[in-house]
Amino acid sequence: MSSKDNVRSVAIGSDHGAFSQKEALKTYLQTAGYRVVDAGCFDKSPVDYPDIAVAVCRHVVSGDCERGIVLDGAGIGSSIAANKIKGIRAALCYDIRTVINSREHNNANVLTLGGPLHDAGQLADMARTWLETRFGGGRHIIRVNKIMAIERGGV
Repeated sequence: MSSKDNVRSVAIGSDHGAFSQKEALKTYLQTAGYRVVDAGCFDKSPVDYPDIAVAVCRHVVSGDCERGIVLDGAGIGSSIAANKIKGIRAALCYDIRTVINSREHNNANVLTLGGPLHDAGQLADMARTWLETRFGGGRHIIRVNKIMAIERGGV
């Protein structure tokens, strides 16, 4: 379990193109002590990534899980879909630096990844770092509040 943050539960999902990576990451997270809720897909049958992104985000906005992780071919489509959900701040990350920034600066509550673009070790490192990194607060609160105001129509 995370020693830097109090995250205990993670919703995870993928499309069929990142199914193998999701399964490996799910096993890693369970072994690390997280409660993992699998929002799909459950085999390599074709599924659309927006559906999976929504399923993961529902667990986050309902409070069932503190954070969510969505994997697809590149992570882009899942990020776009997830950010349409009220209360979600999804970040597409591709290395440790962007993972840390997404948490410290943006308080991201959903991580999207291009599953096939990384090996299992990289995915585990990125997920672990993301789950353990705290929001920096301070000057970043103002920016996150502005992002959330856009969602409420305050542009």
